[in-house]
Amino acid sequence: MADIKIQNLTYTYPEKKEKSLNNINLEIFPGEFVLVVGGSGSGKSSLIRSIAGLAPNFYGGKSTGNINIKNKNLKKIDRRDLVQTLGIVFQNPESQLVMTDTEQEIAFGLENIEMPEKIIKRRIMEVTSALSLSNFKNSFITQLSGGQKQKVALASVLAMQPDILLLDEPTSQLDPIAGEEILTMVRRLNEENGTTVVLVEQKLERCFHFADRILIMENGEIIKDSKDISEIGKWSAEKNKSYIPPLSQLFAKAGYDHIPLTVKEGRNLINREKNNVYNKEEKRKTCESRKRKLKPASKENPILSIKNMWFNYKTKEEILKNINLEIEKGSFTVIMGENGGGKTTLLKTISGLLKPTKGKVEIQGKNTKKLQVEEIAKEIGYLSQNPKDYLFLPTVREEIQFTLDNLQIENRENIDKILEQLEIKKFADLNPRDLSTGERQRVALSTVLASNPKMLLLDEPTRGLDYDLKEKLGKILKELQKQGTAILMVAHDVEFAAEYADEVVLLYEGSIIEKGNKQDLLTKSTFYSPQISRLFSDYEDGIVTVQQGLEALSKYNQEVKHEII
Repeated sequence: MADIKIQNLTYTYPEKKEKSLNNINLEIFPGEFVLVVGGSGSGKSSLIRSIAGLAPNFYGGKSTGNINIKNKNLKKIDRRDLVQTLGIVFQNPESQLVMTDTEQEIAFGLENIEMPEKIIKRRIMEVTSALSLSNFKNSFITQLSGGQKQKVALASVLAMQPDILLLDEPTSQLDPIAGEEILTMVRRLNEENGTTVVLVEQKLERCFHFADRILIMENGEIIKDSKDISEIGKWSAEKNKSYIPPLSQLFAKAGYDHIPLTVKEGRNLINREKNNVYNKEEKRKTCESRKRKLKPASKENPILSIKNMWFNYKTKEEILKNINLEIEKGSFTVIMGENGGGKTTLLKTISGLLKPTKGKVEIQGKNTKKLQVEEIAKEIGYLSQNPKDYLFLPTVREEIQFTLDNLQIENRENIDKILEQLEIKKFADLNPRDLSTGERQRVALSTVLASNPKMLLLDEPTRGLDYDLKEKLGKILKELQKQGTAILMVAHDVEFAAEYADEVVLLYEGSIIEKGNKQDLLTKSTFYSPQISRLFSDYEDGIVTVQQGLEALSKYNQEVKHEII
């Protein structure tokens, strides 16, 4: 008997003509770990919402077809019974957090089903320990970082001990270590408790090898359903689709017959060629050559200069501690570190939304304490974690116009240029809140770019974006960099940072512990390294991008037909 059985499911959101789900037929059996893959707007989240009974009951719209949960029609299952059978974690944690502090949030669902107090306390203890939330049990939700909120949302669902777990990008705001921790725990629940897992995830390098079944969606339809994960890799390579992790893409582009899914498999493939690896001196020269290819930072006066800066939220604990940082014109720097380490707070102090407790932040030599936020906004564009914060007008075009009007900028010709640059011109007259997550992200970015800022502050801009959209965003940012725009970006996406950034800043417990070239900081690391770097560890130095990996593979196996692109 299937845990989930879907027959002829079609769903359309309110006031939309296009179907978000089109004639879905699917069976998911007890204990399966199903990974749902697809581009932004392909219908992944709509599928999860439909299985949970939220579409159309909460989101509205029209739905036809039938969904059975454990052989019972979803429409006839009491919500009280459903939440104990099926749990869902949304892409945006704020949309499901309702209480003021962490412990209350986790207890909320349990109290609503009248669980005994002893069991409630035990389950709170279990999930907070498992998710490293014990020290935040009494913390106010509003004071938690985005990643910590995501953990709380997951904890509140896991405390209900559902038989079926629906996860919509549960690691999108988590640092690499926390992301691995969460997915490993989900896998344990699947393997040891028999929990059925349906996971939507864009960071495939974190979870592709966990799944025992892959569903690929396009235009509201399931176009591929396979339990042969290796076969999915070959199919994706043949169709030139970005539905496999960077490591698998590397071997597919290099022409290998077998497409590995993990670093271990990839290293086994090239291990037989390791005798061809250069000696240490040759490896050092090659690594230095790769570093020289990076865009050198401008030697002009820095756009941003932070000197001995401290910050706290009127509490005893300092969030930022003695920050010293300079950002040059035309540089591309990514800030990485643990959740709650102060990354977002640092961007807010630079943008003028927060004022330093001690020390100073200078924008082109001007102290931000003496500047209004509007003055800073003309020079510094800031995009926060949640694109919804920027979207409140009826159309995309009006959102951009609002920025120009607010900053008293006369140039209106820039609007169409930005719409074309971000490939959102077709949405110009649509309501931005009706767009997919990836589309909303680009609209929010367009409102920031409207002022033609000299520096961009981006807080997790790749959240919710598939590989194709990440590539488009990366190319847009590199083009802005060429034009002289400095880019300072907070990211947990190691793969994106490796491909597009030049420098990396590591922030730990509110302090900058290191700043340097990405080849130095994104290699020789267990978690803060891209798959490509870990693949060539001990074989080649300084490899962080797919292109560099392709060049290295061409040396290892001369008999394999490959294409260097």
